[in-house]
Amino acid sequence: MVTEVTAGVKVMVETFFQPTHSNPGQSHFVFAYRITIENDSDYTIRLRRRHWYIVDSDNARREVEGEGVVGEQPLISPGESYRYVSGCNLNTEIGKMFGTYLMERQLDKQLFYVKIPEFKMIVPSKLN
Repeated sequence: MVTEVTAGVKVMVETFFQPTHSNPGQSHFVFAYRITIENDSDYTIRLRRRHWYIVDSDNARREVEGEGVVGEQPLISPGESYRYVSGCNLNTEIGKMFGTYLMERQLDKQLFYVKIPEFKMIVPSKLN
């Protein structure tokens, strides 16, 4: 698990290879990732947007940007956390993702960015 803290907001990421959804013969590798966002700040926040960078090991790069995560814009009170699972497909057995969330402090509608730590996606057989 990788972790990053920005302005009192902790983002933790775990990844999982999805062999039943992958097709190595077609260079199609699917990964799931579970993200937990903990609000250790003094303010209630809302996750407004996400911005991802996805990089395959052949250096192919993609960007994904949009509102919220998994169709939601969660409100996270101080001391609470929000968890979701999503996925990513790669053309190689190894890749990485990183990015930012745009958060809004509810008290004064102040916007700020929270870093999503870089995490690797690796087919388990590559680790042997």
